[in-house]
Amino acid sequence: MDSLRNNITLQHHKALILLPLSLLLIYTITSLFWPQAQSLLNIGFSSSVTGKDCDYAYGKWVRDEMYAVESYSEDCPFLDPGFQCGLLGRKDDEYRKWRWQPYGCDLPRFNAAELLERSRNGRIAFVGDSIGRNQWESLLCMLARSVNNASNIYEENGKSVQNDHKVNLSVRFHDYNLTVEYYRDTFLVSQGRRPKNSSEPVKGIIKVDTIHGYWKKWMGADVLVFNSGHWWQDNKIADFGLYFQEGETVNMTMDVREAYRRGGPWNERGECNTSTAPQTDYTKLQPEPWYNQVIHETIQPIKDGNRSALEILNITYLTEFRIDGHPSVYREPDVPNHDVQDCSHWCLPGVPDSWNELLYAHLFSKDYRTRKKHDAAN
Repeated sequence: MDSLRNNITLQHHKALILLPLSLLLIYTITSLFWPQAQSLLNIGFSSSVTGKDCDYAYGKWVRDEMYAVESYSEDCPFLDPGFQCGLLGRKDDEYRKWRWQPYGCDLPRFNAAELLERSRNGRIAFVGDSIGRNQWESLLCMLARSVNNASNIYEENGKSVQNDHKVNLSVRFHDYNLTVEYYRDTFLVSQGRRPKNSSEPVKGIIKVDTIHGYWKKWMGADVLVFNSGHWWQDNKIADFGLYFQEGETVNMTMDVREAYRRGGPWNERGECNTSTAPQTDYTKLQPEPWYNQVIHETIQPIKDGNRSALEILNITYLTEFRIDGHPSVYREPDVPNHDVQDCSHWCLPGVPDSWNELLYAHLFSKDYRTRKKHDAAN
C-alpha cells in the first residue's frame, strides 16, 4: 500500500487529482448515503454566491427544458457510437432535461470558454475504464462548443475517438495548446501473467500494491481524473481467472473487499429501460457501506499530509437516481436489442455532463490555474 501511495503522489504538486466515485452499476449499487446524512465523504466546494461550502453531493434532479437546448448534440465527433442513444433508436429525450440542484446553493454554470482559457498550455487527463471514457467524451463535447474552428480540435496521434476503444487517446485543442487525454486502465493497478509455480486456477494476477505502468504517461498533467470500480467485482475477476497479489505472494482467498482495503476499489446483468425520468424513491437508499470507510482510511492520510491536491468528486449519490440515462437496449451497431442491456454506460448528452459540471465547480473553487496565469503575466 505504501508503495502504491508513493507512486500516486509523485509530482502531485503539479496536478489536481480527482477521483470520481463511479463505482458499480448505478441501478444495483448500495447507496453511499441516506439523503442529507453526514458521511465520511462529505466533500464540497466554496460557493461563489454564498461564500460558504456547498455540499454538491446532496440535492435533487430538477426538470429544466433549457438544459437540453443549451447542450451539445449527438453529432459531436468525439462520441462513441454506443453512447449516441438517439441515433441508435431511442425516441424520448427526457433524460436530457434534468439538472442537478444541490441543497442550499447553486452550481455555477459550465463555461467552456473560461475553462479552455484557464487550461491554456495545459493538460487534463482521465485515467480509468470505459465509464471514465464516458465522462472524457462528455467533456470534449462540452468544450468543443466554444471553439469556432472544429478542425482545430483533433486526436494528435491520428487515432479515431469514435472507433478506437482500447487505446490511449489525446485530443488537442490547438487554439489553446491544450490536450484532453484518456488512458484506458481498468483496475488502476498493475496486472501480470500467471506466476511460475502458481496453482492451476490462476490465469493472471492483479498487483494491488503496484500502480499501472502508464503513470509515466499521465504524470505532469494539470488535472488528473481517476475512476475505477466497474471491473472490481468478484464475477468479472473470477471469469478472467485473476487473483490478487501483494508483494511476491499470490493470495488465493483474498476477496474484492480486502483487495480494496489493501490498495486498490461492481455489475450484474439486468434491465434499465423501464424509466424515462429520475427515480425519486429515497426509501430504496441504503446506509453508508463498507467501502466509504476504506476510501476514507486511504485518502485522508494523504490529504492530512499535504502531499497532494487530492480531491474526491462524489458523483455516486446523484447518479444513483438516473436509471433513465443508460443506453439499455439502444446498443452500439451490430449488437441486437435482445442482447444484454447496457446498464453501465451513459447516453450522451446525458448524466456525465453533470459530472463535468461538478468537476468544473470543483476546479474553480480551487482557483484552478489562476495563480499560474498570474505568475506568467508577471
